[in-house]
Amino acid sequence: MGAALPPPLRDADVRDTTLRNAEDADVAAYAERIAAVLAGDAAAHDRDATFAHAHFDHLRQAGALALTIPKAYGGQGRSLYQLLLFQERLGRASGPTALTLGWHLMLFAYLSHQLTWTPERFARVCQEVVQRGDLLNILITERDAGNLLRGARPTTTATRTASGYTLNGRKAFCSGAPALAQMVVFAWLEDEQRSAEFLVPRGDGVQVQDNWHTMGMRATGSHDIVFDKVWVPHDALVNYIGPDQSSSFTSNSRVFGLQLAAVYLGIAGAANTFALEFARKHVASHPARPLAELPLVQHKLGEIALQLGTAKGLLYGLAERWERNPGLRQQLGLEVGIVKTTVTRLAVDVVDRAMQLVGGHSLSHDLPLERYFRDVRCGLFNPPQEDMVIAKLAQAALACA
Repeated sequence: MGAALPPPLRDADVRDTTLRNAEDADVAAYAERIAAVLAGDAAAHDRDATFAHAHFDHLRQAGALALTIPKAYGGQGRSLYQLLLFQERLGRASGPTALTLGWHLMLFAYLSHQLTWTPERFARVCQEVVQRGDLLNILITERDAGNLLRGARPTTTATRTASGYTLNGRKAFCSGAPALAQMVVFAWLEDEQRSAEFLVPRGDGVQVQDNWHTMGMRATGSHDIVFDKVWVPHDALVNYIGPDQSSSFTSNSRVFGLQLAAVYLGIAGAANTFALEFARKHVASHPARPLAELPLVQHKLGEIALQLGTAKGLLYGLAERWERNPGLRQQLGLEVGIVKTTVTRLAVDVVDRAMQLVGGHSLSHDLPLERYFRDVRCGLFNPPQEDMVIAKLAQAALACA
């Protein structure tokens, strides 16, 4: 006799306990309706390495580009916790679309909680998203300098003129490049010898280079963007970054970067769902019964559930602690790094275990697991990166010793 399957779970048993109240449930249902549309051609965009313009048309129509814009400016004003709920569900359907949207949502989340731009400029860009559906990204990576949040000086330059500034340079890993209407560009002010953030619209001199040829997240359209003598007015300079001035996107313990971990948790959740269905439907030959009845398979599924439960507890637990304790918000930087790193590691491991359960079938392009395998690994390279997190933890440990 084989190991009997456990009794079916009742509805009350399978309730998603990350949904704290009716508002959370509404956000989750909203995200799932959008995700159902995105899932339809996610595999095709991955196969062809094409940017999913239709996904963003749907996101605009659904109002999702305004998810983290304050209600006072016509947005939804969703919280950090609800942003994670939303992104996890989009990640299950299309990791690349969720990741690309996430940079946009993160930009407005940071500025909504700690405004470094002028209120007039922020109000204007919010209205441009709500009314026109503009998609934005924060361009902070360069081929030579790497991610500028690690402390390097931008090689992109801004030269002051009588009428404004002229920008020259090249940014890398610009997710959504084919569809960006505006970009936050980190540039070096030559005459002032300091960095600044510029809000740059798509226009003359802004050139997208078709060079995103990659293993994972193939549909993000993360091409390089070249700025060739791009003129912007003086008020395009929206924030200075100096020795005593952080960027607009490193405040609040960089907590909104947790939406990245939510995307990869969503990919892991999709891998788990596929593995569960495969185990239920696929019949082992010796003995002839569903894989789900085999003790070894049940053990693998239990290990996956353990990892997913751990990741969710860490991610949503920290988000709730951040929201409930305003006095701690600037002190949780190490915890944010720990959670982002750990959740991403767990997500990678979940996908690997799902593939081991499914076996050689998982390598087929006809099944989604090999796509999840490639996409989930990209989380290891998103900020904050593991080496920086571990270095800061070591420094903190030594300081306390």
